[in-house]
Amino acid sequence: VQLQASGGGLVQPGGSLRLSCAASGFLSRINAMNWYRQAPGKQRELVAGITSAGTTNYADSVKGRFTISRDNAKNTVSLQMNTLKPEDTAVYYCNAAGSTLSFWGRGTLVTVSS
Repeated sequence: VQLQASGGGLVQPGGSLRLSCAASGFLSRINAMNWYRQAPGKQRELVAGITSAGTTNYADSVKGRFTISRDNAKNTVSLQMNTLKPEDTAVYYCNAAGSTLSFWGRGTLVTVSS
């Protein structure tokens, strides 16, 4: 499975960004698609996830601000990020998780700053 993330950049506090991740390969092994992030000096954390059935989950810190979605026909997963805060600054990683396997894309940097 290969994952290609895009959409990061610099945004002012209160602004919005949309991250996208295109997946290719043996996707039948994938149960869930996730977005993680890692801020400088911090551990990587789960931001949001969506299962093949469409069930979503979010970190408490982003609930109500971020929305994860997937397009099964296009094999893409997106993360709409609204009302961004400086503490959302991090490298964001797309992840594809199977029952025993986990795949990672290259990260995309999101910087929230005035």
